[in-house]
Formats: sequence, structure tokens, C-alpha cells
Amino acid sequence: MSFVENKAATFDRLVQTALDRGAYRAGVVEVDAIELDPIYRDMCAANTCGKYSTCWMCPPDVGDIHTLMAELRTYDHALVYQTVGQLEDSFDIEGMAAAAQAHNRLTAALKQAYKQEPFSRHLHLGAGGCHVCPVCARQEDKPCRFPDQAIPSLEAYGIQVSQLAELAGMHYINGQNTVTYFGALFFNL
Repeated sequence: MSFVENKAATFDRLVQTALDRGAYRAGVVEVDAIELDPIYRDMCAANTCGKYSTCWMCPPDVGDIHTLMAELRTYDHALVYQTVGQLEDSFDIEGMAAAAQAHNRLTAALKQAYKQEPFSRHLHLGAGGCHVCPVCARQEDKPCRFPDQAIPSLEAYGIQVSQLAELAGMHYINGQNTVTYFGALFFNL
């Protein structure tokens, strides 16, 4: 099998793993095509999720935005995956929270599953910051309890998630009364 055929088979396997574990859609994109800009991290500073300066994997503690964007550029590929949750209406906060929890469980399962892959390096990013611990050690001025399990957010690395979705052939919005979450595994073979 040639390198190109082997690479295609690897991509197919990664996508299938995400789908088998509950992703709505998944696809592999070239990292060079992903739009990175510090402005997307500015959304984190608005603190709509409540994690700004309270979580080691969120801004400002996750690291300098320019350093993180440069780190992403050292990867060749990204497996992008999404989950879509159904809501009763656009004000269904409990439904949004349940969909976020389901997405975070998928992210944790994929992070574990992809440890078996023969990547030379990889980085897993999720939606809305790390959710490994119920209360981040940052709030107690202690170091991260599980740095090998921790998952930073896509936005913390300056990623425009709507453009990432488009690159991967996915919809950013999946219809009325739905909420969509994204994650990505950056990797080199």
C-alpha cells in the first residue's frame, strides 16, 4: 500500500471512529487551510461560557494566542467532528447543557480512542473549554489535576469555528431548535 493509500485509509478510520462513537459528522482537513486569528479568542474574553480566567485550558491561562496559533501551524491535518443536539425551542438552556455534556463525553471518548493511533504528535481541542473536572483546580490556585486529559477550546487557539465547519463540509447551524458543538484532533502522521 502506498503512503497516499495508507493516509486515506487512516483518515477513513479516524472519521469512522468519530461516527461510531456518536459524532453527527466528521472529516479531515488540511491545517494550512484553517483560518486562525486572535480576534476569535476575543470571544473568550466576553466570558459568555463563564470559564474565562477560571479554567487552566481557557484564556488567559491556556497561553499566548500567537504561540498557540504557531503551534497549530506545526500540524498537518485536523479531524473535525460535530454533535447536534435537539432543543425544545431556542430558549432551552437545559437542552443546550445536555447537548454540551454529550459532546464533552464524545470528546473524552475520542481523546482516549485516538491514543491508539500512530501519530507522531497530536493535540485535541474541544468546545467551550475543558470539562474534565467539575471544578477546575485554577479556581483553587492549584495546578491542573489531569494535564494529560485536559482539553482546551478551539476558540482559545484562535480558530474561526464556522469556517472550520465549512472546510470540513459541515453546517455550523443545523436547523431550527438545534445546537451544534465542534471538536478537532490536530495530528501529524
